[in-house]
Amino acid sequence: MSLMGGPRPRETEVQRRRRVISRVACLRLFPAALVLLLIPCAQSWKQRVPRLKLSHKELLVSGGFGEFLGSEDGHNYQALLLDEERGRLLVGAKDSVFLLHLDHINRNPRQIRWPANREQVEMCQQTGKHPHRECANFIRVLHNYNKTHVYACGTGAFHPTCGYIEMGPWDQEPVFHLDTDNLESGRLKCPFDPKQPSASVISDQYLYTGTALDFHGRVTVFTRSLGPTPIQNYILTDLSEHHWLNEAKFVGAFPMPDTYNTDDDKIYFFFRETTHESGASDKAILSRVARVCKNDVGGQRSLINKWSTFLKARLVCSVPGPDGVDTYFDELQDVFVLPTRDDRNPVVYGVFTTSSSIFKGSAVCVYKMADIRAVFNGPYSHKEGPDHRWVEFEGRIPYPRPGTCPSETYDPSITSTKDFPDAVIGFSRRHPVMARSVHPVNGRPVFTHVTADQRLTHITVDQVTAEDGQYHVMFLGTDTGSVLKAVSIVKEDWTAEEVVLEEMQVFKVPSPVLRMVISSKQQLLYVGSGAGLVQLPLHRCGVYGAVCAECCLARDPYCAWDGHSCSRYTPTAKRRTRRQDVRHGNPISQCWDLDDSSVRETAEEKLIIGIELNATFLECIPKSQQPSVHWVVQRSRGDHREEVKASERIIQTEYGLLIRSVRSTDAGLYHCRGEEQSFTSTIASLQLKVITNGHMAGAQRAGEAGEGQEGAGRAWELPAEPWPPRYKDYVQQVGVRSFPAEDYCHQLWLRERRRSRPRGNTGKWKHVQELKRNRSRRHHM
Repeated sequence: MSLMGGPRPRETEVQRRRRVISRVACLRLFPAALVLLLIPCAQSWKQRVPRLKLSHKELLVSGGFGEFLGSEDGHNYQALLLDEERGRLLVGAKDSVFLLHLDHINRNPRQIRWPANREQVEMCQQTGKHPHRECANFIRVLHNYNKTHVYACGTGAFHPTCGYIEMGPWDQEPVFHLDTDNLESGRLKCPFDPKQPSASVISDQYLYTGTALDFHGRVTVFTRSLGPTPIQNYILTDLSEHHWLNEAKFVGAFPMPDTYNTDDDKIYFFFRETTHESGASDKAILSRVARVCKNDVGGQRSLINKWSTFLKARLVCSVPGPDGVDTYFDELQDVFVLPTRDDRNPVVYGVFTTSSSIFKGSAVCVYKMADIRAVFNGPYSHKEGPDHRWVEFEGRIPYPRPGTCPSETYDPSITSTKDFPDAVIGFSRRHPVMARSVHPVNGRPVFTHVTADQRLTHITVDQVTAEDGQYHVMFLGTDTGSVLKAVSIVKEDWTAEEVVLEEMQVFKVPSPVLRMVISSKQQLLYVGSGAGLVQLPLHRCGVYGAVCAECCLARDPYCAWDGHSCSRYTPTAKRRTRRQDVRHGNPISQCWDLDDSSVRETAEEKLIIGIELNATFLECIPKSQQPSVHWVVQRSRGDHREEVKASERIIQTEYGLLIRSVRSTDAGLYHCRGEEQSFTSTIASLQLKVITNGHMAGAQRAGEAGEGQEGAGRAWELPAEPWPPRYKDYVQQVGVRSFPAEDYCHQLWLRERRRSRPRGNTGKWKHVQELKRNRSRRHHM
């Protein structure tokens, strides 16, 4: 049996990867094929489009959003420590530690300057490292050590250093002082390189860390340090066995109880590593979950000061495909452990990305702790040598079972790992890998994100109570500096629907998200990156709209229609004020008492002037990105409406309706209507009036006759060249998403005004005007 479980495969992992890659090689030319490969249902893919997309400028004007830039050299915020009791947020940055208020991160911030030693900076620069991006003290570790102190570590210009920050009693104003007299080496506690992934956690004053052992970051270890007796309890992974850890990139570490006996408590940590299936050519990246016992003190004659309970298993996150060929997301990027009422069974969320160089894809998989424990309680893997594959071990397993903790739960006579027989220690050393893999709930991701220019990097989850149940709202950080707010909704047939509520560009300058934390008390999300630190509310119900239907279509578990506006849902409110349908998002069933006209006809009528034989654009940009848009027109003041059919002359774009050559018969009242979740509403109503060439020429002659007289011709003040712009020029401009039609027309008008402004010799100006009028006449002939 292979490492992945089941019968031994007939092809290697690399061969499987090549077969999968060959199937998606066409994605270089046809990116849409990836949708067919991963998501069979086109409508399901439509739901992955964020319903709202908020720019950084829009977030700035919204309530609750705050941006903290700190000092000029204090960026790179990748260590955040939440202190809900004091209402404070500790932030590790470059050469600094900040203490901020949770409700407003820019209100009276406090700072501890902690630069690297000058000699260490000079030595770092001599090795060829960047003087600003690498040769500084980047704070990477912030943990509560006890009730009055915080343990902090920084890279120290590739000389890691740790120390204690005094905070004082929790019911008093924080002292916030770094004890510089008791700084210590941060080796095996903090990475050397500020870009090197690492994970750490403090439990019972012991620091558990997964990080690089050396300057170059090639050797990685998982260690335990600090504690009441740090010398006796210093312990790490076995470096002599390369199959324990191989170029590991650590993601997270979490203490978890396994039974009601505290002696069975373990530290679970998550990472990705490079593996060799058989031979040097079969190289792959796999995601892992590993565990060690908290009371592990190593062996007596073997594995001295080494973990004697270390075990690891593969984490699988894949999308089932046809013919048994799955699409794998192999590279674990982040882990979030969501607590439940049972401390022993939290929910584990993992963010994965593809290792393929052909396309970029990300996924979120959810795991149960019961499934993880079941794998660790299952069969072990065995490997005969470096050129052999891992197979299931079928021999005799020594007693007590390797990987279990010394406790009364299993054998009262064994009180320490030093009491383990040599057979147990030897077996643990040679068999650290479990034969079976951990698979996600329902065997597939709860969220997939496939795009060529963006990957998911971090995740944090909030459990929200809504009218129709509880939902886990995911906040997903990306490598482009945006945050996705998404929820996975389980239907009656137990299938999951992925709904992306919002995409927020939280940083003005695109920068990968490095860290995210949620304050449940403040209902705020804090996001750190190399460009800055921001706070933003978990919910902004007001942006969804001003009517019941729009609030219901949002499907946000935080928000509900209260009878007057879309506001924060409160479970204690009266039933008649609740209008919310997260599961289906059906406004027809929820907004039954509203007048039909107040729901569907909310757009104000606007007047658009078109010139015959010229191009005209009718702008219609829905607030939501998910409705399907269609156009109808009323040729007269009657109720009869006919559908606007697309043709070579009339083109429907994502920004509106483009009429390449306007005719007099095109005049009428145009309604831009959007359909979402079987609900149709009017987005824009535009009254198009067409000016024929005869009227246009008369208006120009009237303007020319009144030239120089005050107020004459101003009603028809038009540029001499054809206006509006030609189709090709206009499409070139509207192709830019951030360039609205109004801005384009306004800039065009200003440009023409500058061209027509007299400069220098008046006689020369009149000559130029005459040439322009001649060109205009030839154009209209």
